[in-house]
Amino acid sequence: MTEQIEITRADDRQRYEIHVDGALAGWAEFRDTPTGKVLFPATEIDPAYGGRGLGSRLIDAAVRDVADQGRIAVPRCPFVVAYLRKHEIPGLVVEFPTAEQAAAHAAEHAAKQSGGADSPSVQG
Repeated sequence: MTEQIEITRADDRQRYEIHVDGALAGWAEFRDTPTGKVLFPATEIDPAYGGRGLGSRLIDAAVRDVADQGRIAVPRCPFVVAYLRKHEIPGLVVEFPTAEQAAAHAAEHAAKQSGGADSPSVQG
């Protein structure tokens, strides 16, 4: 049986969502910046859906949407950074984080994780 996979942009929640057979399987948060760029701070895939490439499909759709809008993608989530370093998206302009920005984001993420947050992991 083939799964129904749908990716949508949920502006009210500031995230792109991926649904599998109607169930929310994960999301990629985004923030519109005052300068018109699109920041991607976090991506999460429910562990029940891990290892199926859903994270990659989600990010691909999200950044293609940004490219179609003619905007600049600013990845801060390590998964999004890695994806964009490996895949060229036609028409997409990417503003990669500096080493300092990446380290600061990683420290912030680690602090949230150690705070007992029960957060799904990113799966590519």
